[in-house]
Amino acid sequence: MAVLAPLIALVYSVPRLSRWLARPYCLLSALLSAAFLLVRKLPPLCNGLPTQREDGNPCDFDWREVEILMFLSAIVMMKNRRSMFLMTCKPPLYLGPEYIKYFNDKTIDEELERDRRVTWLVEFFANWSSDCQSFAPIYADLSLKYNCPGLSFGKVDVGRYTDVSTRYRVSTSPLTKQLPTLILFQGGKEVMRRPQIDKKGRAVSWTFSEENVIREFNLNELYQRARKVARAGDSTVEQRPSGPEGEDKKVK
Repeated sequence: MAVLAPLIALVYSVPRLSRWLARPYCLLSALLSAAFLLVRKLPPLCNGLPTQREDGNPCDFDWREVEILMFLSAIVMMKNRRSMFLMTCKPPLYLGPEYIKYFNDKTIDEELERDRRVTWLVEFFANWSSDCQSFAPIYADLSLKYNCPGLSFGKVDVGRYTDVSTRYRVSTSPLTKQLPTLILFQGGKEVMRRPQIDKKGRAVSWTFSEENVIREFNLNELYQRARKVARAGDSTVEQRPSGPEGEDKKVK
């Protein structure tokens, strides 16, 4: 039974496994978890292992290991999470290039209000969330492609700044599945967010892929519009008279 329960949890999550198995850290997690079962059940690897079984058989689970496996399997199935071997290894933190401004509980409001001509796409995340860690390289790549004077990208850690999560109505509870949340601000005001929230406060299922973010937030259109506004602003500055001569012409 201790082996059957994890297998049931694995079969239950098979439709979502393919995209995770392609990632190195998930493959490593699977190998580490499978290694425990192989070492405990496969002679002669298990012959030298300690055991608390009454019959002294080292090639079978003792009562303590059975309880641990059953407990972990119950958690996996109740929370409808990915299979157990995918939970043992979190995605690595992203440390690559990005064009993102990080906010705290004070600077986020100041920056949104500082220049209302700037459109902001802000990610509300938490470092403990594996979904946020998986989305980090995608968001960083989007910032490198679309950042310009009129379109900026930001992030704020709502796991650390809990008052920010309250102000912007982003729940940090794992049960609501609201992390990460992307909010688009124009004129200092929220105009849309993903994922959307249902009446029960749970996030509507939405895939955080690069294609979905570009399509849902119209990043191509926002980018072109921001570039035009920036060019128009530069032209106005160049045509404006400056210095004493310009002031004299205005007086005349």
